[in-house]
Amino acid sequence: MRVRRWAWVGSVAVGLGAGAVQAQESGRDGQEPGHCAFVRGVARAESALLMAPQVFASAGVVNAGDLSGTASLPLGRPAPRLSAGLDYDVVGLYRGMTLRGRAEAECARHQALAGLRLALLRGRDVGLEAALDARARILEESLPDAGKLLADLNADVKAGLATLSELNALRLRLDALTALAHETRRERERLSALPRSEERALGEWLGRLREADDALEARERSLRSAQAWSVRVRGGYDELLQTSQALPVSGALVVGYSLGGLFQSAANDQAREGRQRALDEDLVGVSQETSRLLRELRATHAAERMRLAEVDVLTKDLDAQLREIEGLETVRVRRYRDYLRLEWTRLRAEQAWLQARVEAVGHFLEREAP
Repeated sequence: MRVRRWAWVGSVAVGLGAGAVQAQESGRDGQEPGHCAFVRGVARAESALLMAPQVFASAGVVNAGDLSGTASLPLGRPAPRLSAGLDYDVVGLYRGMTLRGRAEAECARHQALAGLRLALLRGRDVGLEAALDARARILEESLPDAGKLLADLNADVKAGLATLSELNALRLRLDALTALAHETRRERERLSALPRSEERALGEWLGRLREADDALEARERSLRSAQAWSVRVRGGYDELLQTSQALPVSGALVVGYSLGGLFQSAANDQAREGRQRALDEDLVGVSQETSRLLRELRATHAAERMRLAEVDVLTKDLDAQLREIEGLETVRVRRYRDYLRLEWTRLRAEQAWLQARVEAVGHFLEREAP
């Protein structure tokens, strides 16, 4: 009889253990960000202990006796006792689920923070890709003609129609344009290697981070509050070996509450308010970095607009000079025209760069306006 009872207790314990393992296995998902996989795995490991019942067994002696009046054993006389069963903390189920919810909240916060950091990284180069493309188009159109000018001047030097200093001066201007083309290509390759970010305003990313951080604090608050409660259900096989028992089982429901929980509400409110302020007060945090980036972009935008106005004036002036001397065919005029063309090309490249940059930064700042 006792063997069958122990087999029944063992089968229940094994069945519950298998169910807990199956629940953990079904919670696994596919590919996910590394940080999210980490916090979810930790939450599952910790919640598995909280959400599953505890198996216990004990053997010893206790004071026993028959209180029904047929005292086969007087009270105070030791009797062997065997106990085994399950002990379950109902609050542990809530804490385990909250732990998993906290892992999801922490994952959401990490993703919002990663998105904001990537947006900050790309924000320093806002408009640069379009500006480089515009400058590259001007240089690609003009460099072949500039190379032809150098070849013609080199032929004139050999024919004694131009001096070596004139050739060197033109070569220096052409080298400057070539170096600018190499720099443009290198910058475009650098930008293409950077990860892409979602098209969101920095303020929107920061708002998502604040919401995710507040949701994480709410989960942690729930966990702290749950520690004040204890609701345990305990039962199983319980037999006094030398005492007659009709049904050798026992069970109990124990509810406990820490009076310290009465003082948690105000402290939790203080923790939430302090956490929100800490996000803004961190000098190296993303909130301060976002503010600094926006101030830098506004200053850069104002300076580049002024420079664009200056370049527009210079470009129009050179264009007018080129049209005036286009029909003159003297050697000196042609040399001067060649110099003007190279300088005009350089200014057009800068103008195209500034136009695209100012337009893109302007749109970016409009989107960030409160």
